[in-house]
Amino acid sequence: MKPRHLHLSEDCRAVSGVLNRVGDKWTVLVVTKLGPGRMRFSELRGAVGGISQKMLTATLRGLERDGFVVREQFPTIPPRVDYELTDLGRELLEPVTALAEWARRNGERVARARERFDRMTGNVEVEWEEQKEMRP
Repeated sequence: MKPRHLHLSEDCRAVSGVLNRVGDKWTVLVVTKLGPGRMRFSELRGAVGGISQKMLTATLRGLERDGFVVREQFPTIPPRVDYELTDLGRELLEPVTALAEWARRNGERVARARERFDRMTGNVEVEWEEQKEMRP
């Protein structure tokens, strides 16, 4: 069976493919931290609170693969690796920064809405971490 609105399906695939990368919290934080300029891996890890080395590595690799970040390795001991936004990454910085600022401003409101919803529906499977992350 053919989809009735092929252009909509293609749009959805294109949008979801990009949003899968840029919509997660670590990507938002990494991109905003790289906004001012080049950073060493260790500096970036310190700037992005709470991220594990493994998660930062995975996030940076995904950003590099998608063309948002460039990685430069220096032949020093210990090895030094720097990351910097590409032109595409700098273009992404504006909407990602706006999203991060919106989340900071409205996190408490979203948390209250979730609490109201959960009380009304009896939803008891809400994880504490989810609620904690929404608060500033």
